[in-house]
Amino acid sequence: MKLIEVVADAGHLDTLTGLAEQYGALDYWYSQTVEDQRRSLRMLVDDAKRQTVLDALQNLLGASGNARIIVLPVEAVLPRPDQDAVPDKKNESKASTSTTREELYNQIEKGARLDGNYLILVFLSTVVAAIGLLENNVAVIVGAMVIAPLLGPNIALAFAATLGDRDLLRESFQTNLVGVVFALLLSVVIGWLWPVFTPNAEIIARTDVGFDGVVLALASGAAAVLSLTSGVASALVGVMVAVALLPPAATLGMVLASGQHEMAAGAALLLAVNVVCVNLSANLVFFIKGVRPRTWIEKRKARQSAVWIGLFWVIALAVLLFAVYARNFVQEPVGL
Repeated sequence: MKLIEVVADAGHLDTLTGLAEQYGALDYWYSQTVEDQRRSLRMLVDDAKRQTVLDALQNLLGASGNARIIVLPVEAVLPRPDQDAVPDKKNESKASTSTTREELYNQIEKGARLDGNYLILVFLSTVVAAIGLLENNVAVIVGAMVIAPLLGPNIALAFAATLGDRDLLRESFQTNLVGVVFALLLSVVIGWLWPVFTPNAEIIARTDVGFDGVVLALASGAAAVLSLTSGVASALVGVMVAVALLPPAATLGMVLASGQHEMAAGAALLLAVNVVCVNLSANLVFFIKGVRPRTWIEKRKARQSAVWIGLFWVIALAVLLFAVYARNFVQEPVGL
């Protein structure tokens, strides 16, 4: 549950208290009128009702220039709320998300920002991944996976497509593109300085992709969104390791610089599969979890955006599946 604080004109107080009662707030209280004739009302809201309450508050106070809606975390409530008294608790939809659209936006948008910190993380992650690959050290490669600066822009890309948010879509695509290009250029320089003439097991592993890798990437992208929408952010660490984007990118740059074009094609295919599968499965899970814009016109725009972008990812995945099949079965020499 969360604590929703509403600061609005005193004339809205009766409507706000009625709204809290209508949507089953566990408790609510308000302050006396302050100097600017506004009042602060706080309501304790269960996860199942939080998005509905926030939508109702935005519809009510959307035209008010001095109103503020603040969502505050709650560590514990004593005495503990009676679960049987929580409205519709037993009838709560299994597909509902415990994190609201606004909270998701605030969390996901941070991963789409193209700033100095992001570029530094890409730089450090690429260097760590390159060292691990050159030294054939799994632990170092896992360290680069956990940094995972490229995962944020891809999740933001899927989230923006779900909401039809063109600004976030543009920002996340730009951040993702810059991060991948920067990682590739840096790994090319590293590969030029330390050529990969005899690829080790870890480098070879990042140049080979099968249908099991496709399933893994799809499952990992879905797990990433589930961890965000359910509020279990710790699960993201496992996702970062499972569907790593930086090691294939670093491998691609280094083997290109070493003239290993066949291996570079495999690394590029693995990187493309991971990116496409993460976006496709993330879009699907956002849709299943009921992440939608608030107004009907925004919903219509989001529906069009989600359909076209989802179709693009499906076609891209089909092309990649054909490439995986051709690489693993068509090009392999037939044994005697």
